[in-house]
Amino acid sequence: MSSKLKLFAGVTAVAAASFAFPALAQDETVIDLTTATGVSPATAEILNTMLFLIGGFLVMWMAAGFAMLEMGLVRKKNASMQGLKNIALYSVGGIMFWFTGYNLMYSGVDGGFMGSFGPYVFPGPGMDDGSAGYSVASDWFFQMVFCATTASIVSGTVAERIKFWPFIIFTVILTGILYPITGSWQWGGGWLAEMGFSDFAGSTLVHSVGGWAALAGALVLGARAGKYGADGSVHPMPGSNIPLAVLGTFILWLGWFGFNGGSQLAIGSIADAGDVSKIFVNTNLAAAAGAVVAMILLQIIYKKVDVTMVLNGALAGLVSITAEPLTPSVPAALFIGGIGGVIVVVFVPLLDKLKVDDVVGAIPVHLIAGIWGTFIVPLTNDGTSFGTQIIGIVSIGVFTFVASLIVWFILKAVMGIRVSPEEEADGLDKSEVGVEAYPEFM
Repeated sequence: MSSKLKLFAGVTAVAAASFAFPALAQDETVIDLTTATGVSPATAEILNTMLFLIGGFLVMWMAAGFAMLEMGLVRKKNASMQGLKNIALYSVGGIMFWFTGYNLMYSGVDGGFMGSFGPYVFPGPGMDDGSAGYSVASDWFFQMVFCATTASIVSGTVAERIKFWPFIIFTVILTGILYPITGSWQWGGGWLAEMGFSDFAGSTLVHSVGGWAALAGALVLGARAGKYGADGSVHPMPGSNIPLAVLGTFILWLGWFGFNGGSQLAIGSIADAGDVSKIFVNTNLAAAAGAVVAMILLQIIYKKVDVTMVLNGALAGLVSITAEPLTPSVPAALFIGGIGGVIVVVFVPLLDKLKVDDVVGAIPVHLIAGIWGTFIVPLTNDGTSFGTQIIGIVSIGVFTFVASLIVWFILKAVMGIRVSPEEEADGLDKSEVGVEAYPEFM
């Protein structure tokens, strides 16, 4: 019979008298939480597996957050297209991560530059003995949802003018090859891990990778028609559904607890449970700081508080703390997340001045805040160095940006990546999807 775990944490005499606990069988384990530091290996394996699964489905729910955010921030004539792209990229990313992504990222990297190609083979029914410290399928699932997140970042930046199928082909390459290769450099035990580069939950490995790929796509694709005037003026193109964008942001905020908390990778001891809890706290505070700082700066600079900028301020705070959500104190977490809010307020208009059309603000949120969060890790983690962090940021950035540019240019030359001016004017819901999100308002 499998062991049962009964936890008694300082039960008072009154409480003890109020409840009748059954006698313990000989194979039952009693742990006093006032002194215990862990559980049996078998129980730890189960708890670790549950952390992967719960964290994984929270991160999976972020796919809904990205979809809602993007559908809310695009114009109504393109909302269905964003919904289609987001469900498609999650599906394609999951298949590609099984087909070759996981092995490329984790199998046989051994201090090198990538793992091995080929599908991941799961243990048969009842064959997982837990020797890894968790169910291997739970680990695969947790890592897969991170992969899909990377592609979601690209979707928002290139919205409203990209063809569907070239975007999907790019997603295949990003999730099946590009993301796993750079991920193997650190998380897979590759050369950056050997150097001591640190990225706890993916400020660079997930968010900046997606940001670099998005920036390359925006440059090759060009701006939306009418976005920028010949005189350098910027013509706002408001989103169709701000309540939907707010909902999407809160979904992403919720999912981030799985994103960062699950990246502890263990919850089989009291110490691990405490660390996961602290990660939750720092994650939440950094997001709050990003939103509040954005609000204050917007009021000072523009005399109005743009809700979309505040949403991105919260998200930038989340991205900023993702590289190291455990070691910061509360003031440090507030500082790191708050700078994320500054980044949004500064870089969103800067991109417009440079005529880089980023529809949802993903480049400041994910690329720039991801760089910031990764760079500042040594402020709170004395096991890292600024030099090594910079090497990691630059190497991953150069590889992803150059490789993405090559892929985008090839797609542009072979099949074209942009819809016609007439299709863009009519909206991609009509030309690419055939289903309008808001037909009664068209």
